[in-house]
Amino acid sequence: MKEYTGDKIRNVAIVGHGGAGTTSVTEALLYRTGAISRMCKVEDGATTSDFEPEEVKRKVSVNATLAPVEWRDSKINFIDTPGFADFVAEVKGAFRAVDSALIVVCATSGVQVGTEQCWKYAEEANLPRIIFVNKMDRENADFDSILNNLRSKFGKRVLPLELPLGKEADFNGVIDCVKMKAYRANGNGSDEIDIPEDMLAYAQEMHEKMVEAAVEADDEIMMRYLDGEKISDEEIQRCLVKGIRQAIIFPMICGSAYKNIGLGRCLNAIVDYTYPGILNDFEVINVKTGEKEIRDAGAPMAALVFKTTSDPFVGRLSFFRVFSGVVKADSVVYNASREQDEKIANVFTMRGKTQEPMKEIVAGDIGVTTKLQVTSTGDTLSDRNAPVLFNPIAFPLPMYMRAIFAKKKGEEEKIANALNRLMDEDPTIIVTKNVVTKETLISGMGDQHIEIIMERMQRKFGVEAELKAPTIEYRETIRGKAHVEGKHKKQSGGHGQYGHVVIDVEPLPPGEGFEFVDKIYGGSVPRQYIPAVEKGMRECIETGVLAGYPVVDVKITLVDGSYHSVDSSEMAFKMASSIAFKKAMEDAKPVLLEPIYNLDVTVEEGMMGDVIGDLNAKRGRILGMESIGDGLGIVKAQAPYSEIADYAVDLRSITQGQGAFELKFDHYEDVPPKMAEKIIAE
Repeated sequence: MKEYTGDKIRNVAIVGHGGAGTTSVTEALLYRTGAISRMCKVEDGATTSDFEPEEVKRKVSVNATLAPVEWRDSKINFIDTPGFADFVAEVKGAFRAVDSALIVVCATSGVQVGTEQCWKYAEEANLPRIIFVNKMDRENADFDSILNNLRSKFGKRVLPLELPLGKEADFNGVIDCVKMKAYRANGNGSDEIDIPEDMLAYAQEMHEKMVEAAVEADDEIMMRYLDGEKISDEEIQRCLVKGIRQAIIFPMICGSAYKNIGLGRCLNAIVDYTYPGILNDFEVINVKTGEKEIRDAGAPMAALVFKTTSDPFVGRLSFFRVFSGVVKADSVVYNASREQDEKIANVFTMRGKTQEPMKEIVAGDIGVTTKLQVTSTGDTLSDRNAPVLFNPIAFPLPMYMRAIFAKKKGEEEKIANALNRLMDEDPTIIVTKNVVTKETLISGMGDQHIEIIMERMQRKFGVEAELKAPTIEYRETIRGKAHVEGKHKKQSGGHGQYGHVVIDVEPLPPGEGFEFVDKIYGGSVPRQYIPAVEKGMRECIETGVLAGYPVVDVKITLVDGSYHSVDSSEMAFKMASSIAFKKAMEDAKPVLLEPIYNLDVTVEEGMMGDVIGDLNAKRGRILGMESIGDGLGIVKAQAPYSEIADYAVDLRSITQGQGAFELKFDHYEDVPPKMAEKIIAE
């Protein structure tokens, strides 16, 4: 691939709902530009952008994959992204590296959950969007109903620049509503023809709507248009480019990846309408002053690492977008996020898994390098003399948790190392250690995400692990008082054992933990044995009498006891304490407690009723609801953790993947008696 300057580079994320055909469109675009000589289907498991074994097996994209092409003396860096919510981190990372998005919509399914999600992320990133309606050759493909569907979801700014030529199996080209010409497909290109008579009036109507929408991007031209003046084709084109780049207009084009129709025109639209890689100014934080600055491509070197992956043969691959300056092979850059220098040995681009060497990555381009020592996803690489920081990539919080165990004994350290490496690759994986249950917990975006992490761990690091639901941290406490004694007396040859304590037990307010009070007067229990009594009690509260869970919110007062001048010892008093504690717990109305979590669920306002109904069925308490704009609302609730351990999966099915939630531990509450019986029995 030849070297390009930033004004000739376009960076485009290909996004859409899973199954809309983002990977097929990427493959067709690679084929149309001559980047690959054979076009493969997703079903064959041999596409350029889905090459990981996990993707081949499932026939869905799991990773964001770089796929550069050359078209009309320009370089387009496509990034094919996954369409499933579990892999949202890949989309969020890609959106920080690109300047526009190609949103793929299926001509039979229309706008789906993933489409709306990608649209929302593109809106947040303020990216221009081109909509490509794929699968126009399918049975029941209906362009007009898809147009209405898109406009009902995303507003009147969705503007068709093309109409399909022919329908379903007879789809064979497109009508260009800008140039008012039709193009019939012929192998790897198209023939220009006149617009068929039966489509002429419709195409004319769409042309007029396009002109009306375009002139709105320029006040002066709009005034001339409203005064009845004829606007030239060049001026309309200029307005169209301005409107699309400012995300005032969202052009809609159509085609079929499978039949290779409309792909060349899609590439033309990207070159003509989207931002070149160096046209946008960008915001950074100046490390020396701490102030925000707006910079352009001519500023000292600044690049953002938007993706990291480990290759068993090559090692660590870091994908980065250069916003200003140049990153050269055999150079040293400064990682401003870690405050350390990094040696750049080689730079290259990648098409799927194939590396293409480059001498340097210029401003506006996307590149890859290997074996960086300290750099992770989201880090800023900059000039040591002018260090800057980009805002970190905002990844969503993981919502699904599992406990992870080694299949073979002694492989715990291998698992820990593998998980650390995987966390470097994917910021939506979080690994924690529960000090109470001694479990290692892995959190991800959903069950599919965690499943793929397990497969990767085995493939890349040769470690097998098992998953299970995390142990729920129940607790035990008391609701009554008790006055008991515990006596430990043992006589055998030589020294015997003798310890005797009398204790009062009473409940403490929630959250107070454990309190030990010494009220011994007159030496009935000698001073030297009282620490042993307290230690015995503290050991006992680790394991309650109901189901062996830790005991909380209990006050134990040592009120009396007796000793033997020869046979008493610290061990004997510890044993006596244990006997007294167990008796006291049984007499003081013991209860089982369960953890209650605060839950903030963000969903579309129309789905709040379904979410509330589901939470009520999970023994949840609704604390309130609030609207946060854009048709979204938050349901605030409390629920027992035992009911919401798999809430990520449940919420996805209720909201078709559109809901998100945050969990935070709040307090403990009594388990209902019937459920407590079941837990104790288990």
